[in-house]
Amino acid sequence: MGKLQVKRIYEDPAETDGSRFLVDRLWPRGIKKENAALTGWDKEIAPTNGLRRSFGHDPEKFPEFAAGYQQELEANLEAGPFVEKIKKALAQGNVTLLYGAKDQEHNNAGVLKKWIEKKETGA
Repeated sequence: MGKLQVKRIYEDPAETDGSRFLVDRLWPRGIKKENAALTGWDKEIAPTNGLRRSFGHDPEKFPEFAAGYQQELEANLEAGPFVEKIKKALAQGNVTLLYGAKDQEHNNAGVLKKWIEKKETGA
């Protein structure tokens, strides 16, 4: 069983990344698709544009953003299939959720990782 991890897409791909899934709604500026080494781009699992805009990458708004994003994930019909895809990939090795934000602590991929881990443990 592999490890679920989070990484900025602007960091170079590494062997330890395993399967690489971009989980942003918008394509990151300055990244060429052929250089991204993606397994998939799952924009339907990303926060809605309204939630993303209201957050505005303001760390003080992060708790509200994280709660709102988790609510969106619970209601998202694509979330179940996405979790299953991640579980299958983890059975083969590491999985890296990629995001474009500059803030490595306050981003949607970190929220998504914690949400997936909670789903896996049934907590």
